[in-house]
Amino acid sequence: MSASVRVSVENLVKEPYASVLCYPRAESLEVVNRILELKELGVDAVEFVGSGLAANVSVLGKGYVGVVVVAYVGGERLALKMRRLDGGRDDFFHEAEMLQKANAVGVGPRFVAVSKNFLLSELVVGDFLVDWMGKYREKVVFQRVVRDVLEQCWRLDEAGLDHGELSNAPRHLLVDNVGKLFIVDFESASVQRRVANVTSVCQYLFVGNSFVSRLVWEVLGDRSRCEIVELLRFYKKMRSRVCFEALLQMCV
Repeated sequence: MSASVRVSVENLVKEPYASVLCYPRAESLEVVNRILELKELGVDAVEFVGSGLAANVSVLGKGYVGVVVVAYVGGERLALKMRRLDGGRDDFFHEAEMLQKANAVGVGPRFVAVSKNFLLSELVVGDFLVDWMGKYREKVVFQRVVRDVLEQCWRLDEAGLDHGELSNAPRHLLVDNVGKLFIVDFESASVQRRVANVTSVCQYLFVGNSFVSRLVWEVLGDRSRCEIVELLRFYKKMRSRVCFEALLQMCV
């Protein structure tokens, strides 16, 4: 990770920061409008740091919809998601609504504020679950985090909120520096389609033959994939706490 660079909101008009603010290209009027938008959100400065790159500048992350950096609001460090010009989304209002619904059941980083081009939320400092799993092999700790993943997915299912991207979740599960699990990125979430959070994350962690599932088997020991698949079928049909508890016992 490169050294961080903190830039005041006013100085985001300068390159290369303007090209990150309006990724993938800086447009003069758009840069000015976005700086005004950040000021309205109370953002004082932006910190460019992280393992990702946008316009050859360090960022926390870069996805199809937005670029994530650190923002300073009243002295607090927050995560700031900035809408890409080519991201295929008109605004962040839907994602903000889904994140707030997730927050209502104790899931996801804390929502802070939203505008057309920006989403502010709690900053989670840590590792993606797949990277965390590669570092921590203590079985008890491992079990606790995996159990937390499943429990959070159960709460989303109960709330009728489908995340939509948990069957292949390397960039949607984060573990912070004190071992707390966060489900992130609710841009594809929906309350209109059938929920599949528990089934999706179980397929990712236990059923497939990915690097993550191999790590899970290695640390937690052998589990019967056939029995897990059968329990997932029951859960999908019934979606009761009894079915979930049976699945939890088999998996963790």
